[in-house]
Amino acid sequence: MKKRGKATFFVVAALIAFLAYTALFGITSQYGDVKTPILKGVDTIRWGIDIRGGVDVTFTPPEGTKATKDELAAAESIIQQRLIAQNITDNEVYTDYQNQRIIVRFPWKDDETDFNPEAAIKELGETAELTFREGDNRDSSGNPTGVTAENIILTGSDVKSAKAGQNPNNQEIVVQLELNDSGKEKFAAATKKLAGVGQISIWLDNTRISAPAVNEEIPNGVATISGNFTAETAKDLADKINAGALPFALTADNYNSINPTLGMGAKDAMLLACGIAFVAVCIFMIAVYRLPGVVACIALVGQVAGAFAAVSGYFGPFPSFTLTLPGIAGIILAVGMGVDTNIVTSERIKEEIRAGKSVGAAVTSGFKNSFSAIFDSNITMVIVAVILMGAFGPPSSLFAKLLNPIFQFFPSAITGAIYSFGYTLLVGVVMNFIMGVTASRLMVRSLSKFRCFDKKWLFGGKKDEA
Repeated sequence: MKKRGKATFFVVAALIAFLAYTALFGITSQYGDVKTPILKGVDTIRWGIDIRGGVDVTFTPPEGTKATKDELAAAESIIQQRLIAQNITDNEVYTDYQNQRIIVRFPWKDDETDFNPEAAIKELGETAELTFREGDNRDSSGNPTGVTAENIILTGSDVKSAKAGQNPNNQEIVVQLELNDSGKEKFAAATKKLAGVGQISIWLDNTRISAPAVNEEIPNGVATISGNFTAETAKDLADKINAGALPFALTADNYNSINPTLGMGAKDAMLLACGIAFVAVCIFMIAVYRLPGVVACIALVGQVAGAFAAVSGYFGPFPSFTLTLPGIAGIILAVGMGVDTNIVTSERIKEEIRAGKSVGAAVTSGFKNSFSAIFDSNITMVIVAVILMGAFGPPSSLFAKLLNPIFQFFPSAITGAIYSFGYTLLVGVVMNFIMGVTASRLMVRSLSKFRCFDKKWLFGGKKDEA
């Protein structure tokens, strides 16, 4: 019976070693000069702006302005458009409809030491300039040129609304455009001129967002834009058009700017402290609990590796996650839970041995008797993590939707740092169940079957005990 299961320790330890190595360094395939990640390592982790530096700003409509949900959605669209225009593609934009605010987070521009966050914020909040122009002539930079630059047909003030809809004749998804009285006559003249022979391009600031062909004269100011839209792309175009028709500019209610040097310094200091603490914990565990302490250290390595893997996008179905300083703190807290799990189990095993049981029976009883306490403490942390993610995450997130029946009665508070903390805490606790409970039990039971390890003192008993 003892021979069965002896290999389990080596199999589990090898799997943990593989996870730790690949989660740290990743695995890539290379074809020529192109590298394609197969398993993502820690070098692909997206660091939050509190680490790499960036801007956290909250925009609101001017005082006394009551923006509609559609206007806020349009404002969010224009902010995203302008961030991309500034080559800031790694950004986070959330809209809090209840409190009428838009939260924007974006990093410092790469390779730019004189980046002015105040100027960038001012540019983001300005009213968008929407224009409908004749033709679609653009220069090498994508800016309007020639007749397109000269002939402006409509501006944002001429647009009443735009929304995604369906063509009742063929069920095709389209964008439905309605003009004010000021734009009907100008649009009718332009469509009469260009019907069947030209295009009317739509511009937001200096970015072309669409260039539909003119099929017929439109005299009543009600038009549809078609072109292989999905429901999502049609809504996106409608939001952009509505953004250009906004009657107000957004104001920066508050903002924080973090220098990248300070952020990276804080990250390095925290990681160094984590490394020192991890080594100290391992020494303590081995010194006090001996063989179960060694197993606990291996399990903790797996737990930490799994937590970073979940953040980096290592596990295919789960996308990468922005890691902030509170997120690192969440991993540390979860590791503390992992240490607590192993201490509770090791103490139970010691108690069973001191009660006179054999090593095998003590190991079995120790894990069995400690599970309920471990489960209760960890499930409590899972509940806390889920509540944090639901309360402080974006409205589109899974837990925000699940907890919406509860949180709809409270003001929304989207805070990326707390959301990151909740996520890493949740991931860390799940990895604790996998590593600290399951993997540890398999490895300790496997080692107890070896004659050289079947000694009570290795599991917390007295040295003179057999």
